[in-house]
Amino acid sequence: MENENQNEPKNEVLNVSNNISKKPSTIKTYAEDMQQVIEKGGGAVIRKIIEEEEQKEAVDKNISPESTRNKLFIFISILLILGAVAILFFFFILKEKKSTVEVEAKFTPLIFVDKTIYREIGLLNKDQIVQTILNESTTTQVKSGGIEALYLTENKKVIGLARFISLIKGNLLMDSNIFISDNFLLGVVNKDDKDLFLMLKGRSFLDIFPILKNWESKMFNDLHGLFGIEINAETNYLQTKDFEDGFVNNKNARILRDKDGNIVFKYVFSNDNSVIISNNDEVIKEVISRLISLDIKK
Repeated sequence: MENENQNEPKNEVLNVSNNISKKPSTIKTYAEDMQQVIEKGGGAVIRKIIEEEEQKEAVDKNISPESTRNKLFIFISILLILGAVAILFFFFILKEKKSTVEVEAKFTPLIFVDKTIYREIGLLNKDQIVQTILNESTTTQVKSGGIEALYLTENKKVIGLARFISLIKGNLLMDSNIFISDNFLLGVVNKDDKDLFLMLKGRSFLDIFPILKNWESKMFNDLHGLFGIEINAETNYLQTKDFEDGFVNNKNARILRDKDGNIVFKYVFSNDNSVIISNNDEVIKEVISRLISLDIKK
């Protein structure tokens, strides 16, 4: 009896295992599922899924920065950005340079004038420059009793005294420009006649008198053309004739006269630092009166 009872559990285990082996298996693989789908006519669906996956991979590849085309686009974009920065930098620097360009100093009239004329002489020789000045002095349209200022220009820039003396091959020692200003005035006074004058500015009478005194020996040679005087057999002696002391409107003057005592031209110290060169006393008086009125306004 005991042996029979002991064998009963073993028989039950065997019966359970036999029953399990007889039941169909419920574990399936992905391959089996795919096979079943294909057997049921699902091949078209599988191909569609595969194509979609391939398209997705292609899109991801194009979007990726690692693709050759995108590398080229990135490179071109960087170049364009750098180019834009360079252009902005260039215009910024150019604007800065324009805003810091030094403005050329302009000569202001030494006295009040009624009219101002500019004449370009950059390509002219000495004789042509002198003729340009003479033409302007005889054809000026300034009103009667008025003064016209004549500024000579070179490449559209007003020239100073040193450059003027150089262009007419003059002998005034402009190395002493510490004593004589580069700002000078060529003018025409329309009185009974239209007569030319030059006005120079110096630091003081004591500074400029010796310079002008030394210029006297060459002054006629340098300025005769401006006053319409030719050098010929009759006037040649004036190149070595001495100036003499005199007065104009109670102002100290140095006068060059011809052999008949007529005034060729003179230079007058109208005040402590202004000198007027002319051949007509009425012209000198008009310039002095305007200089005095300018000093009063100051």
